Amino acid sequence: MNLIVATDYTHYATDVLRIIKNFQNEGNLIGPGTRNIVKWIIINNMTLNFKSFKQHNIINRHVYKYYRKSKAKRSFEYAHLLISKNFYTPKPIAYVEFHDCIGLTNSYYISEQLENGFTLEDVFLNKNSFEDWQEIVKGYTLLIYQLHEQGIEFIDNSPGNFLIKKINNEYRFFLVDLNRMNFHERFENADRFKNFSRVTNDPDILQIIGQEYSLLSGISPEQCLEEIIKATNRQKTKRKVKKVLKFYKYFLK
Repeated sequence: MNLIVATDYTHYATDVLRIIKNFQNEGNLIGPGTRNIVKWIIINNMTLNFKSFKQHNIINRHVYKYYRKSKAKRSFEYAHLLISKNFYTPKPIAYVEFHDCIGLTNSYYISEQLENGFTLEDVFLNKNSFEDWQEIVKGYTLLIYQLHEQGIEFIDNSPGNFLIKKINNEYRFFLVDLNRMNFHERFENADRFKNFSRVTNDPDILQIIGQEYSLLSGISPEQCLEEIIKATNRQKTKRKVKKVLKFYKYFLK
């Protein structure tokens, strides 16, 4: 077992291990729990978020022990990196890895549970319920541009992975699901636009993203919008192909 606890939260180590030991029966489930299992649990008057990553096949178990950092470790390290660069993410508390002779068996990432917020997905799906949804979209675009300028590619750039809280009349964006990022010394425009492929197909929202990214980057609004739409269309096609393949795979069993 490997337990790493953030400097300010070492006093949580015993409780973290106790909860993980009985994880199946502890805490309150967030979401369906069909892939990764996420729960919130109160410890010492602080609400923590426990994420148990889906177990890997035997090959990936070996890879994640000897050749690649586990998803839990990457989440923990990337959270610290983002905070060091003045971006927001729930406070990283700890990560835990369990191994056997073959490789990684289980891993957990523990962070602060944010309360009284909403997701960017809530805005995109119900934008007419948010009076200032356009400002929220602009704030999101600014965040992505700032990440790009730092050479950070947040691969899981989908609206469900941004938690939003209004603090002092300003919207603050917190990144979650951090285990997949790329880092670029030179972040080419083509890769920047590709990074928007999972965001939305809503033309009104894409229009604002394109215009705002243009203002920030100096790239023409026409090019920004065209390239972002191309990226979202390619992603849409990939999803359709995956569905067809799953359909045939089911009937060819």
